Amino acid sequence: MTQDKHLAGLTGAIIHDEIVPARAPWLHEVKAGQTLRIVDLEGNQAVDFLIYSAADDAERYSAQDTVAAQGNLFLRKGAVLRSNEGNAMMTIAESQVEYHDTIGGACSCESNTLRYGHHTKAQHACVENFLEANLTQGRGKRDIVPNINFFMNVPVEADGALGIVDGISAPGLSLDLRAEMDVIVVVSNCPQINNPCNAFNPTPVRMIVAA
Repeated sequence: MTQDKHLAGLTGAIIHDEIVPARAPWLHEVKAGQTLRIVDLEGNQAVDFLIYSAADDAERYSAQDTVAAQGNLFLRKGAVLRSNEGNAMMTIAESQVEYHDTIGGACSCESNTLRYGHHTKAQHACVENFLEANLTQGRGKRDIVPNINFFMNVPVEADGALGIVDGISAPGLSLDLRAEMDVIVVVSNCPQINNPCNAFNPTPVRMIVAA
């Protein structure tokens, strides 16, 4: 039997294993102590990521609290993802990519139009993916907070401007997130085709939950 290299190093039982198609949303509960592994199957794919407390829907991921607590814009192995109440929600237990973005935000029809021209307004975007997934649990547009972009490279230039450039991932690279509380994870497997965050070609990712 051929060993599944994407499962290497995961301990405990695999309780969920799913390929998320290019451009698609994904929502799943991850309980405290469980590990979520995200695998960039083909490389250079941005994965937009939100977290909500499973116990209290008003508690959700906070970019401000996370950045302030760690004193760094970028997320690396060991980074703790904190809520708007300052609580630890998930921890990056392992990462095969050096760092991940906290400030690039999620693409939307409006931002696509502003950045790339009116002809892009009809293109599907991450905000629509977040809405599609969140609506299944009664959340709306006001519940979409500034998100994490896993595998995305958004350097801060010397003049303070943000760049969106080629990612630093490669086929098969992954990161592991350990849940510190019961959480609802919402993902947009980014559909952006107008900048190099996805190499102009969105591709699938694999989501694995281990107990």
